[in-house]
Amino acid sequence: MKKILDVLKEKMSFIKEKFFTKHEKQHSEKYYKLINILNSYSIIWHALLSMFVVFLVELASRWSIVSAFSFIAKSPWAFFYNSFIVFASLTLVYLFRRRAFARLIISSFWIILGIINGIVLSNRVTPFGFADLTVVSDLLTMLDTYVSPTMMAIIIAASLIFIIICALIYIHGPVYQGKQRRIVSLASILTIVFIAIPATTTVAQENNIIASYFTNIAQGYMDYGFVYSFSSGFVNWGMKEPADYEEAVIDALMQAVESEKAVTTVTTENGPNIITVLLESFVDPNEFNFMTYSQDPTPFFHYLEDNYTSGYLTMPVVGAGTANAEFEILTGMRLHYFGTGEYPYKTVLKEVENCESIASYLKSIGYGTHAVHNNGGNFYSRVNAFSMMGFDSFTSKELMNITEFTPNEGWAEDSILAEETMKTLTSTPGPDLTYVITVGQHGVYPEEKVIEEPYCEVYGLPTEGETNAWTYYMHQANKTDQFIQELITYLEEFEEDTIVVFWGDHLPTFGLEDSEMVSGDIYKTKYVTWNNFGLEQNDKDLYAYQLMADIFNQVGIHDGTMVAYHQTQWDNPDNQAYLDGIEQLQYDILYGNRYCYDGDINKYPATDIIMGIDDVIISEMYPYTDEEGTNWVVLKGESFTKWSRVYVNGDKIGTTYVSGNELWIKASKIEDGDKVVVNQNGSKSTIFRSSNEFVYQIPAVDDVAETQTTEGTENTESSENAEGTTP
Repeated sequence: MKKILDVLKEKMSFIKEKFFTKHEKQHSEKYYKLINILNSYSIIWHALLSMFVVFLVELASRWSIVSAFSFIAKSPWAFFYNSFIVFASLTLVYLFRRRAFARLIISSFWIILGIINGIVLSNRVTPFGFADLTVVSDLLTMLDTYVSPTMMAIIIAASLIFIIICALIYIHGPVYQGKQRRIVSLASILTIVFIAIPATTTVAQENNIIASYFTNIAQGYMDYGFVYSFSSGFVNWGMKEPADYEEAVIDALMQAVESEKAVTTVTTENGPNIITVLLESFVDPNEFNFMTYSQDPTPFFHYLEDNYTSGYLTMPVVGAGTANAEFEILTGMRLHYFGTGEYPYKTVLKEVENCESIASYLKSIGYGTHAVHNNGGNFYSRVNAFSMMGFDSFTSKELMNITEFTPNEGWAEDSILAEETMKTLTSTPGPDLTYVITVGQHGVYPEEKVIEEPYCEVYGLPTEGETNAWTYYMHQANKTDQFIQELITYLEEFEEDTIVVFWGDHLPTFGLEDSEMVSGDIYKTKYVTWNNFGLEQNDKDLYAYQLMADIFNQVGIHDGTMVAYHQTQWDNPDNQAYLDGIEQLQYDILYGNRYCYDGDINKYPATDIIMGIDDVIISEMYPYTDEEGTNWVVLKGESFTKWSRVYVNGDKIGTTYVSGNELWIKASKIEDGDKVVVNQNGSKSTIFRSSNEFVYQIPAVDDVAETQTTEGTENTESSENAEGTTP
């Protein structure tokens, strides 16, 4: 062993000496002449390098050399503008002596972003934007869904190679020997960044070379280039103050609303339950005009469409961005006024103390307010967002005893949501608002066959892979339809007045185009409703930010800032004055002085949100030895889930989930008299809810023998998951 270690040490010393130790080396005269030429004409080389980097970025983003060249040919000025942004970033090299190393890092930064964009676009419709950096921790929790093990291995290998190359160039690369004029260089950089780029951007936007806002983000990236599109998300953050924002303008808007709005007739005595359900990636299958299927995947959805109020719903996102779709639904505000691809949940809702929404308004008149979602509570920072928006409770997957998952093993099935929704309606004495978010139809949609007996077959697609992917999608659409029917079946037997609105948040991630949709618009999904108190059917097409104002109007609710504004001012939804009013009011609420609240800036306070409806209870603990001789301690109780973790004296212990009523821990991890708590854990070890504290006491020998006889058979199957991995 000593000889092996000596050999390894010798080899490592050789590698370090050969590659990672700086040696004075005498280069040829031609080498120094070339370096001098590069330094003398560095501006020209930077310009050429910038254009080459932009080409590589577009190539990586589009996964097509033809498409990359097409962008240059069709939009040459946009290409040059993107190159100018890269050129501006390359001017930073003049602050360093190791300029070759600095050029490598800066150029690689843009190329790596392009590669990331290409990977993202292979899994969803919307490209990689600066806003995605604000949810990077959330995206990492889904990494195995978007990146295959093979791709991950390639990424790791490429990263290691890149690090080695950077190290070699840093050590052995040329070092600038001339006089450094750092003050002049810094002044030049600041001039380019704060004067030249803004001026060029203004000229480019005025001449329609680039756009200041992307109606279609994916198309915007294609038309105007990744570098500009990504950078604009960094610069255009939040809302800009409207030019005429002042108290008098807000007062005039509120007076116009007050003079026209109806009187709210809903109270805690007669108010109906209101349930709004986001159907992840759900689109009516009849909307696709390029394929057929053997039987209707969504018969119950179509039953609701035929018998209750329904219509098209224009969403602010396509292919991804669920949190932005729900932001418009819950607040009545428009994403159009935020930066390109921004997630308000991750930006402004982390800065304000509260945010008016349908939940906060209904809470103010006595409603219980709940959210239910069979995915992680921390994703999109929903726990914080829902608290800011006035929700009393939030039941995320960590608080659900989920046992069924989608065929691609990526997501929880939606079947659990019907019962969880009903729990919220019985948790308070008065009426309730419950916002439900499904996830079962989420991509990625596998191109290999993963369902042996799908609900229906699809026809008319060009490849087997596409056929398999769409077959999977339609199968999951049927699962969504089953969930809708199950929820309505429960509600038909429920004695309280209730209205439900189901709506698709965006198209699935298939890269669909307008021409492939019956509606002719990839931003359109559908909504359908149901009620049990005789509301008249009144079909209409709406924008997402108008939906809940229309539902409130149907049931007699006419208050709430954005709700009342929409109800009284939307006679022409494309009228500029109407849209300007939305901009003024949402700026006033989120960024301004809240003039619309007439001095009560905390009119709709945030809540101390409670995670889940059911109490987590430890009722019993006892030792158990399985057939292999392993010693365990069994916890019996209520409301355990796959995300339950046992804590002993405050320390997290490896936990085995057996059922909603049983957990196991290794007997070696606990002693007589230890204090035990079961915590429902979210990502980043967030504790969402805790059980009662239970003091463990080792039973007498006779008691142990009795429990071995009565409980042993039931528990042995889960011993293989002893260290806390969920089955």
